[in-house]
Amino acid sequence: MRSNVRISLAVLAAVYLGMAGCRSNNQSAAPAPSGPFASDVAFLRQHTDVVLLSDPAGTAQVAVAPAYQGRVMTSTTGGGDAPSFGWLGRAAIASGGKQPHMNVFGGEDRFWLGPEGGQYSLYFKPGDPFDLDHWQVPEAFDWGAWEIASQSASEVRFRKRMSLRNYSGTQVEIEVDRTVRLLTAADVTTQLGEAPGSAVRTVAFESSNTVTNAGSAPWQPESGLVSIWILGMFTPSPETTIALPFAPGPEAGLGPVVNDAYFGKVPADRLIVRGSTIFFRGDGQYRSKIGLSPSRARSIAGSYDASRHVLTLVQYTRPAEAFGYVNSMWEIQREPYKGDVINSYNDGPPAPGKPPLGPFYELETSSPALNLAAGQRYNHVHRTFHLVGPEADLDRIARATLNVSLADLTNAFR
Repeated sequence: MRSNVRISLAVLAAVYLGMAGCRSNNQSAAPAPSGPFASDVAFLRQHTDVVLLSDPAGTAQVAVAPAYQGRVMTSTTGGGDAPSFGWLGRAAIASGGKQPHMNVFGGEDRFWLGPEGGQYSLYFKPGDPFDLDHWQVPEAFDWGAWEIASQSASEVRFRKRMSLRNYSGTQVEIEVDRTVRLLTAADVTTQLGEAPGSAVRTVAFESSNTVTNAGSAPWQPESGLVSIWILGMFTPSPETTIALPFAPGPEAGLGPVVNDAYFGKVPADRLIVRGSTIFFRGDGQYRSKIGLSPSRARSIAGSYDASRHVLTLVQYTRPAEAFGYVNSMWEIQREPYKGDVINSYNDGPPAPGKPPLGPFYELETSSPALNLAAGQRYNHVHRTFHLVGPEADLDRIARATLNVSLADLTNAFR
């Protein structure tokens, strides 16, 4: 989600609502499992091509949309109920047309670039005020199909060349190489450091996003650096709690524990700091956003939906050293490279009586600011895991990864 300005999400919702439409899609595919995932894939295929990544057993599946910039739309563990984990922007998808400001297609892994605001913003033209009327997601990663470079049963690779101009007038030439890959059971155990267990149904995937400076000049801090920004939208519930582990320590050395200034201070009944974990509501009922600085953030975040017994985990690459992270606040900034590395957004009504944009909640990760020479590249990997099963197994995994118990997550706001 965009950052740090009090704008009406109802206004943005209104601009993308339109007449429902569809186009024919004769793509053949393996039969989808029954349940919500099958329904979501059927809806998507009314409007766009879908690449289904699948494990050999055909249970764990990931739906990727090339026409929506190669984003992961949703995924499933399979099984009798075939759950669907990604939030879909059905109104924008069904409209079939380009929307002002942002095409809200949804999806649980989409590629963006930062910064969003500030003197090096990619979302505002030079000299424009930082408001909704002038805010625009760059078309290169907001609209149009990305070329499929290669494809197999478990992964699909995309390429995209783009030319962008930032708020300061600097032109940047970028080559994007993005691969979405379904992870195996062995991958899951390796990455989490814990085997889920035979009673746990799991789907996991990663997007490997490589950005190359395709121009002839180096990217320099004085003229504006970009960052890779991956965002995942998920379906909220009254029983969903987001957990962000952080590095404890005094503010004098590490800075504030959490940044909740994006849309105004988050109320205490929605944001709790306990031990070395930040708990944040993911109920889609209150518009709010938080962020963690690189001095505080860990390389993992997660959420737990107690109503569906779904544990969601997100990992991302964290270099040991980095120049800084871009600042996306909607203002001219004193410190443009003192931004957050991980964010979480909870959707909700922007004002009493106004509809939410989704609702949904988000888990977002960013690469460092990319100080790249001509031809140099950087890779940012963002992994998503969904685990469904007995509470005892999910508790063991939550403790091993997030360092909190399932009871901590379930009862954080009770």
